[in-house]
Amino acid sequence: MSGQISTSNASHVAPSVLQRLALHLARPVDADTQARAVLHVVDWLGQSVYATTQPAAAGFMAARMAFGAAPSVPKCRSICGREAASGEASQVLMLNAAVGNILEMDDLHRTSILHPGPIIVPAAIAVAESIGASGAELLRAIVRGYEATIRIGRALGTSHYRFFHNTSTCGSFGAAAAAASLLGLDVERTVWALANAGSRTGGLWQMRHEACETKSLHNALAAQSGVEAAQLALHGVRGPSRFLEGPQGLFAAMTDGADANDVLRAPLDSWLIHEVSFKPWPACRHAHPCIDAALAARSALEAAGHRVDAITSIDIGTYRSAIDFCDKPNPQTTLEAKFSLQHCVAAVLAHGRPEMQHFEAASLADPALARWRSIVRVSERVEMSAAFPTHYAASVAFGLRDGATIAHTQADAWGDPEWPLAPDDVMSKARLLLASVGIRDDSRIASILDSTRALQQSSDCRNWTAQWPSANELTAGSGHANAVRRAA
Repeated sequence: MSGQISTSNASHVAPSVLQRLALHLARPVDADTQARAVLHVVDWLGQSVYATTQPAAAGFMAARMAFGAAPSVPKCRSICGREAASGEASQVLMLNAAVGNILEMDDLHRTSILHPGPIIVPAAIAVAESIGASGAELLRAIVRGYEATIRIGRALGTSHYRFFHNTSTCGSFGAAAAAASLLGLDVERTVWALANAGSRTGGLWQMRHEACETKSLHNALAAQSGVEAAQLALHGVRGPSRFLEGPQGLFAAMTDGADANDVLRAPLDSWLIHEVSFKPWPACRHAHPCIDAALAARSALEAAGHRVDAITSIDIGTYRSAIDFCDKPNPQTTLEAKFSLQHCVAAVLAHGRPEMQHFEAASLADPALARWRSIVRVSERVEMSAAFPTHYAASVAFGLRDGATIAHTQADAWGDPEWPLAPDDVMSKARLLLASVGIRDDSRIASILDSTRALQQSSDCRNWTAQWPSANELTAGSGHANAVRRAA
């Protein structure tokens, strides 16, 4: 037997969650929301270009070049700007989707605990380029992709997050929704695309315990799965409409006690991309409230007339997930440093605002940072764990040689809706990242960003991707030499 069980399609059966979600995604996307999507495209572009200079991107770039170009398929541009910039669409998409999280500066939606940009933006670009879609069509697709990803992610809840990389699990739905939007799929075929993308989803957290590139691979495969599922739906490949709530569907298999019907909970009259946070610091988002608290405590320390060398103890209080992911007192690699509460606070004390180079090998071996890390104590704050994931909070307390204590509690991280980065901050972040990879001409950087800001008016998004940095403009390995002075 095939293992497929047929069920009646009687007309009285209530619409499935995916059917209702597809109807929700089909509504018009307003101009202000498209403008918001532009900021997320800018944010993805800057850090993805920078990421191509990082060792973690090397394998993906080599694999993309090994596959080469296939003249019979539509072309799309590779983010690495190499001479062979156009290649087989699926391999270019793999590279473009793999690099967006390497810097740990990708955007974040808190309550779904995922990073939509690195998957949805390159997936939408790949499809838009293949059909010559307008910039506005691309932006509307991105908005719909964010919506699907976030709605499914926040409904899955924190029990799913214990074992699964939410960005990967839910990102495939977003890639499918974005591709479906661009391909003009009707509600039924959008459901098929979402269901079949979800049927291939996954991504286990074991990769964060070892030095590997699996996290980036998760993103690449989620983007590919979503795009392929939409293309297959276009040609009539069906999927199970009750994939979310069914007895052997996503929610039954991958979460404890969550209700698939929560995918359609309020708000339903606005787009959830407006809730997505931008990340100013080059570290895991769970470390950001500690960085913000440490910066504030350091300012208070200096305002009181003390020097940082008066600190004899450092106490960090934060929520459970931040500790589970980022309690690393002795990081050995750049990635571990980005996931180390201890190192992030040490970098603040040694340097002030954390920069790219503060997470590299030289900083890991710096005796001053090692001393700061050695006196950090980390503990869970129950009230902060209860507030997560609605709020990402932390407190930092400096014990001083004279017995005094300087402390600060940060209820929400910089870049969250309660304390947002301004659009100019997002543009500055991208501008600094582009400059750091060797694009020294300010007017050239301005043209890249101006063409991105003008996407809503572009009749063909390929005119925009043609403005991406070329191979000649990217200085291989230069990302460290002139590290970003500030992330925003």
